[in-house]
Amino acid sequence: METVNAATTWTRDTAPAEKRDLWSAMKRGFCCRCPRCGEGKLFRAFLKTADNCAKCGLDFTPHRADDLPAYLVIVIVGHIVVPAALWIETNYSPAVWLQLAMYLPVTFISSLALLQPIKGAVVGIQWALRMHGFDENAPGDISSV
Repeated sequence: METVNAATTWTRDTAPAEKRDLWSAMKRGFCCRCPRCGEGKLFRAFLKTADNCAKCGLDFTPHRADDLPAYLVIVIVGHIVVPAALWIETNYSPAVWLQLAMYLPVTFISSLALLQPIKGAVVGIQWALRMHGFDENAPGDISSV
């Protein structure tokens, strides 16, 4: 009968892991560029990510941004528009129609302007932290066996 030493570790014969800087990946994603190389386009349509980077070949299909970008945009825009609206209301008391004419377009345009960059930053975070299939040496990854 063979005994196994408790200090024995199981390792795979893999290449050293690629170093991934979180802030660089977030910045590149925010600029709608590939989180790895910063050159290829991250999106093929407004909110549809490309299948892979045209420059370095990074596969974008594992990302799972889901609803997080929308929640972050709501929080950011809400923290800007609501205090501004309250300040204007308490200091100037403009008519309701004027307030609607100001706040609705500002909220709509700023939300649309932030949605794609925020989603890019979320994809960059997922790539940098090796989340959702962005780890090429994941235990369930058949290509790494």
